[in-house]
Amino acid sequence: MKSSEGPVDPARVYPAKEYWSRLAEARASSTDTSGLAPVLHPDVPPWFNQLIDKLQLRAIRRALAIAGCHPGSRVLDVGCGTGRWVRRYQGFGFDAIGVDATPAMLRLALERGTTAPLVAGEAGCLPFSDAAFDLVSDITVTQHIPSSLQPAALSEMVRVLKPGGRLILMELIRGEGAHIFPRAPQGWIELATSRGLGLLGWFGQEYLLFDRLFVGIIRGMAPRNRGLETVTKVLSANPSGDSPISRRAYWALRHVTALLSAWAEPVAEMVCPVRLATHGVFIFRK
Repeated sequence: MKSSEGPVDPARVYPAKEYWSRLAEARASSTDTSGLAPVLHPDVPPWFNQLIDKLQLRAIRRALAIAGCHPGSRVLDVGCGTGRWVRRYQGFGFDAIGVDATPAMLRLALERGTTAPLVAGEAGCLPFSDAAFDLVSDITVTQHIPSSLQPAALSEMVRVLKPGGRLILMELIRGEGAHIFPRAPQGWIELATSRGLGLLGWFGQEYLLFDRLFVGIIRGMAPRNRGLETVTKVLSANPSGDSPISRRAYWALRHVTALLSAWAEPVAEMVCPVRLATHGVFIFRK
């Protein structure tokens, strides 16, 4: 997988602020009290986002252990969205602050019970002084920034880190989409180390083998069977026009494959090549 730091491909640029504002505003009055839908998968059953969130929390606990962070550390969560990580960092005993470019997301964060300071600002121009934080976390944020703008975002995260401070990145290392810009693992590592950071360690996250196999089978069958067009719409997060019965059947089956995958995730992490993971979790030291 290649990534480019050249000019932004116009075909891949998307209106970021409008996109994230629309997601937040569409769910401002929903029953999604956790605030997961706008920051994970917006058009899926709540249980799926809860499963993904649980796996991500497990990965972040592991990353914090590698980073060697201690209670009382000053932590900045970049792209804090609806505040789930800011709230958790507070629970871990950190002095946490969140920053996000979308005011509607910050409003949701407050409505979901976030009590830590929240600041409006963009990753590429963080509104903080140099060397202000012991830890900066970026959980699936830079992957949504066009590749040519990612270096500026990483430079800002490095700028606000204290000497000896840690940076945790959890970003896509595979996949494609109109608003995602993944890099191969070495691409993320080079992006950070070229800005003066040293790699402490990294690991793959979110294998979900049985679930991905099931989705792959459905995708493979769809071109040969027009009767599966409904499922294809669901897979593309476009449920308009779906048959409710087909959608329920699809997610009932996927509930089984996802739960099996989550149960097998620790084994997958040990035995599978890291290239099979969906995300990489990278821990750096300034």
